[in-house]
Amino acid sequence: MNQSSYVKNELPNGLSNIARSRDLITTTELAEILNKDPQTLRKNYSQFGQAYGLKPIKLGNRLLWKVQDIALIINQ
Repeated sequence: MNQSSYVKNELPNGLSNIARSRDLITTTELAEILNKDPQTLRKNYSQFGQAYGLKPIKLGNRLLWKVQDIALIINQ
């Protein structure tokens, strides 16, 4: 494994602390990471099917966000 692919797969500390080894996080948790209001994320999803380049998984009436996708956005 080369150095650049290792860095891209590493979770930032704040994200790691919030995710606590889970693969998915809630909209409220993502809002905290991105310093946005949870309703902003919900509205973006409603209008565009994504929020800030992230596509959630819908489980019932909840939106869950992939930690690995969030890490890729943050590490860019």
